[in-house]
Amino acid sequence: MARLSFVEYFLSLQLLFISGVLSATFTMTNYCEYTVWPGVLSGAGTAPLSKTGFPLQKGESRALSVPTNWSGRFWGRTQCTEDSTGKFSCVTGDCGSGKVECTGGAVPPATLAEFTLNGSGGLDFYDLSLVDGYNLPMIVVPRGGSGNCTTTGCVVDLNGACPSELRVQSADGSENVACKSACLAFNTPQYCCSGAYATPDTCKPSSFSEFFKHACPRAYSYAYDDSTSTFTCASADYVITFCPNFSSKKSATEYGDERPEAVQPPLVNSSMIFIGTEYANDATSHLGFYSRLAIFVAILSTVWQLLLF
Repeated sequence: MARLSFVEYFLSLQLLFISGVLSATFTMTNYCEYTVWPGVLSGAGTAPLSKTGFPLQKGESRALSVPTNWSGRFWGRTQCTEDSTGKFSCVTGDCGSGKVECTGGAVPPATLAEFTLNGSGGLDFYDLSLVDGYNLPMIVVPRGGSGNCTTTGCVVDLNGACPSELRVQSADGSENVACKSACLAFNTPQYCCSGAYATPDTCKPSSFSEFFKHACPRAYSYAYDDSTSTFTCASADYVITFCPNFSSKKSATEYGDERPEAVQPPLVNSSMIFIGTEYANDATSHLGFYSRLAIFVAILSTVWQLLLF
């Protein structure tokens, strides 16, 4: 009888192994000058993680254990407060739960890190998406995996450079706190890749999606931006960093051995920015001179930091 129990125990361990209960480690680090409240949403048919929201103070890190067959997304919430009734809310990235823990996705605009682990061919698929807009810089770095395992992200602060049509401002109007996507701002089939524009052949980049793409070449900028924006790795752990600090001497090991300019597409486009002329027929005006100048300054600032370490 005891022998049978041992066999049953051994078989149960085998089943646990096969079913993908083994986990990957996702480490989130905050290098912003302010507190960030990460949010987590599991994909359809995927069990929620043990923590779906928590605060990260400046310089703080936190690790989460994630099942290797998990899919979902991570994002950062900013300027969060709790009112006199105990209701929790955030100016950007709010998930609508009224609590620190999330039960739904981010209210756009928000920068999203998206994952499907152990997908086709046993590979992890991941991307950094600006399709729902942008609220803060983020970078995703695979660790210990095999395969391509490219670092991806958007390391430029785009809020100050955001075109006027896409800006989300603070309640007092003193600062830009997020940058909408064109779909969110205008809600038209042309920008949302819906209706007559629901295929890769009919939905093309706009001046607004190019604003994001030229600043952050590895990030998703619109719905059909797959070829330069989806990356794969096998059996990796992942580091997600808010406001990555490239001036740090440990950046080469923390964010990957590659410098952004060493691999195509780069994390930062230091050689050119989009000026909008080829999309002059868009339903709305193309990017103005000051928006282009602002993003150019933001990119130069980031590249200067890269050269310092």
